Amino acid sequence: MKKVFDAVSWPVVLLLVLGLGLAPFWPEPHLWQKLKLLVAGDLVRPLDVFDLALHAAPWLFLAGKLIYSARNPA
Repeated sequence: MKKVFDAVSWPVVLLLVLGLGLAPFWPEPHLWQKLKLLVAGDLVRPLDVFDLALHAAPWLFLAGKLIYSARNPA
């Protein structure tokens, strides 16, 4: 995983978070919609689960890169 975190630059990670992680911007991001479904217990359709994973992936990668960078300063 170290190689992946090193290979992907910060601007690319931020573009992924802003683009895919928050898309669509209006009326509200898909990630927010899917998290509300998850909390309500209504996240049952496979497409919704896939959508949650797709829109959460950039945020999870950002969190991993932040943790990795904090533990391994350059």
